[in-house]
Amino acid sequence: MINLSVQQVLSLWAHGTVLRNLTDTYIEAKSNLLKSDSKMWYWIFLWALFSSLFVHGAAGVLMFVMLQRHRQGRVISVVAVSIGFLASVTGAMITSAAVAGIYRVAGKNMAPLEALVWGVGQTVLTLIISFSRILATL
Repeated sequence: MINLSVQQVLSLWAHGTVLRNLTDTYIEAKSNLLKSDSKMWYWIFLWALFSSLFVHGAAGVLMFVMLQRHRQGRVISVVAVSIGFLASVTGAMITSAAVAGIYRVAGKNMAPLEALVWGVGQTVLTLIISFSRILATL
């Protein structure tokens, strides 16, 4: 447990320790920016890949559990998950390259957190579109 008095906290602030740490953190974050479009594409694609892998893995486990007694259910679930994952990854490649190209043309750098938002956002958008298409066919 850390016991700091108000006087100790204010003395740290007055000596600039806290301010220096905040400034160093900001400078370090600026140095970690993704500057080339290939790095931007790579990190956006990796986040999209692994978030899609997580979603399709969960769907695959659910299909295996629900269709375990069906004779062809296991094969159908493997095929469905594989095709869904490959289609999702193919779309992620294209959209990740498009986002990285837009950032490059705009002359902006990308923070790693932005790559996470773009990559996971692609998977979330794919889920929303997929569910809306399924519900429309029912």
